[in-house]
This record gives sequence, C-alpha cells and structure tokens, in this order.
Amino acid sequence: MNRAVIYARVSSTGDRQSTERQVADLKRYAAASGMEVVAVYEEKASGAKKDREQLAACLEFLRGGGAEHLLVTELSRLGRSLRQVLEVVDDLTERGVNIYFQDHGMNTLTTKGTTNQVTKLLISMLGSFAEVEREQIASRLQSGRKLALEKGTFKPGRPSGTGMTKEELLAKYPKAAKRLQSGRTIREVAGECELSTKTVQKIKNALK
Repeated sequence: MNRAVIYARVSSTGDRQSTERQVADLKRYAAASGMEVVAVYEEKASGAKKDREQLAACLEFLRGGGAEHLLVTELSRLGRSLRQVLEVVDDLTERGVNIYFQDHGMNTLTTKGTTNQVTKLLISMLGSFAEVEREQIASRLQSGRKLALEKGTFKPGRPSGTGMTKEELLAKYPKAAKRLQSGRTIREVAGECELSTKTVQKIKNALK
C-alpha cells in the first residue's frame, strides 16, 4: 500500500496566510510518486504551540495505521524546536511511517523501510542551525537595543500595527528576516515564506 497523509500549517490565525499552496504542492508530489492521499490536515497555529489539534489528530491517524507516508513542506511545519521535530520523527519511524520533507527532498525511511541515517543527521543539523540563527538574531537585537539606549535613539514599545516587539517579530520569522538581509525584495520574501507583504514590511522595519 502507498497511502499518504498531508499536514500543512501556517503561523497566522487570520486570513493573511493560507495552507492552500502547501497542500497543492504536496498533492502534486504524491501524484507523481504514485501515492494515494487519504487525509489532509490543515492548521493555523504557531509552531511553538504545543497543543496543535490537527497535528495531534494527524499523528493519531498515522499511529493507527492509516497511511504509510506523512508529507510536509518543511521541518518547521512539525515544530519550532529540534526536540519537537525529532520526537515526531522517532515516533513515526519506529512505526514504519515515512516522513517526506519537500523543501530538502528528504525521506526518513529508505525504499527498503529502514531508517535513513543521512536524513536523520540532516534534520539534526538543520534544526540546530535554525535554533542558533534565532539565538543570533535575538542577540543582535539586544545589542542594537543597548547601543540605541546609550545613544538615546531607542524608542520603546511595539512596532506600529503589530502585537509584538521587534525582538519577538524577528524571532517569530527568522527565515523571512534572513531572506531580507540577503537582499530579496519584500514581495519575493512574502511569496517564499507564505506571508503577507504587510507582515514582511514590518519585519524589514524591525531589522533597521
């Protein structure tokens, strides 16, 4: 049997973000790979949130033998921390369920059904890099804030139109911040990270 389940997640609970593109991309992959998509779980919740109902339902379905593959677009869909992601990977691997990460083209099981050790190593590395990147962003922000305070140019409070401080905004969207720093346009980053251009503009402002 070659059954697959799709799990798609976006961070915003409003209408600015949609899981539509994630689902469409993964359905195309499933069709090209000869998989039958038997269930789709979609969620609007932060990756740091522990009680994600749709992810819990998805994992319960897979633990019950509902499918042989879990398809997600990237590591961060399963959790914001390396520990969260590895817990899911280890659990499903032990049950013989393969996880496919589209952004890196990785599978957690080989075609013979054994653990893909290369993928597991890459997951650990990528997860660690992401955590270090978030810590570095937070450190740079704190340093910049301290310097601004010393110069008397720091304006306390939250960026206009958001419910977060600059530090919180950049910590929540490290991937978008990194892309902006590399020179990508607001529209490009919005498309790549599935964010509204308004949100990306706020992230860009927070980087200044």
